Parts: sequence; C-alpha cells; structure tokens
Amino acid sequence: MSEVTYRIVEHDGGFAYKVGDVFSETFPSREEALQAAQAAAAEQQVPGSTEGIRYQDHAGGWHDETARGSDRPRAKVVE
Repeated sequence: MSEVTYRIVEHDGGFAYKVGDVFSETFPSREEALQAAQAAAAEQQVPGSTEGIRYQDHAGGWHDETARGSDRPRAKVVE
C-alpha cells in the first residue's frame, strides 16, 4: 500500500498543506490548514468503485488499466 503525506507549511503569507511539490490553497492560520489537511487525508482513503482508466504516458503511448476502488493509499498529516 502506498502512503501520502500532507505537510503543514508556511505559504504565501499564511499556511497551506503540501503533498509532494503541490500546495493547497492558503489558509490564514496553521490550525485551519491542519483541519483542511486532515479532511483531505481522510477523503483520500475513502474507497471508491473499480473503474477502467486510460492515460497517455510522457512518450505519447496510451495505456488501459483497471483502477481498483479499494486500492487507496494510507494518508497521514505531519505538522
């Protein structure tokens, strides 16, 4: 199982959560950013339905796969 980490960081005059190199919107307080990150992390772990997906890779090739709705990452929030 993969893991996703949400980090609370100072950003653009306030606070945001960050996953990898991607920032959320900016919140006025650390507490609001923390609450938003906790909500996003909880949602990340909710199972969905199994569906077929099609995507294009960096070389332009197309791939068809089945995305299992139960295959959700473990998400955690780090302050």
